[in-house]
Amino acid sequence: MQVRLKLEYDGTNYSGWQMQSGQNSIQAELEAALARIFGEPVRVRGAGRTDAGVHARGQVAAARLPRPFDPAELARALNAMLPPDIVALEAAEAGDNFDPRRDARLRIYEYRVLNQPLRSALERNSAWLVREPLDLVAMNAAAAAFVGEQDFAAFRSLGSAERTTVRRVELSRWRRENEPHADEPHKDERHLIYRVEANGFLRHMVRTMVAAMVEVGRGKSAGRPPADTIARLLASRDRALAPAPAPAAGLCLVEVLY
Repeated sequence: MQVRLKLEYDGTNYSGWQMQSGQNSIQAELEAALARIFGEPVRVRGAGRTDAGVHARGQVAAARLPRPFDPAELARALNAMLPPDIVALEAAEAGDNFDPRRDARLRIYEYRVLNQPLRSALERNSAWLVREPLDLVAMNAAAAAFVGEQDFAAFRSLGSAERTTVRRVELSRWRRENEPHADEPHKDERHLIYRVEANGFLRHMVRTMVAAMVEVGRGKSAGRPPADTIARLLASRDRALAPAPAPAAGLCLVEVLY
């Protein structure tokens, strides 16, 4: 029997999704919990290999169970054994051929920027603190240049072994976090949220895109229009021309669509 899991986690204390020797990972915690439930090893496969420090609200995973088990009971058993920073939101039976990575049609990430002069004690693990004022209009003009099928070689981690660096971005947009409401009549100007939807991502791709757009927002595009700045980086296919990735703490895997 194969099950499909929807997971939420705070990635602060983990080396990422993927199991790594000598390090704690989300995958390792899940497999350890399943081994306790079934009394034997159970392999878990994820839809996306989130990096160290990256969070998720909608990671999808699959596990082939050694015997039939009620999915709702499985979710309850997992949550009784998993650490407090990992939660199984849902569990459902899946077909034998379901592959959480290859079957994914769209992956959705959000990146959170805290734009204020003073650091935050509460948001140090969930947002990137950018102290300088940012031009959101310019950042959105830069974001729009990522939409479409493009070669993202300049935005990947060096040493990545993907067969192709071409990805298709369906949506790329910045917004302020909260609209005005009765109790707080002004927009929250401090929190900027970047949302990107694509058929797939290269390692460090979103974080490098965010870093490039924040440079535009800081006014560091050397007088070029924001869209031209991004277009030049894409066309170059040269990782050395793009900035270092934004911090992992601001990134969250929101949803995976099938």
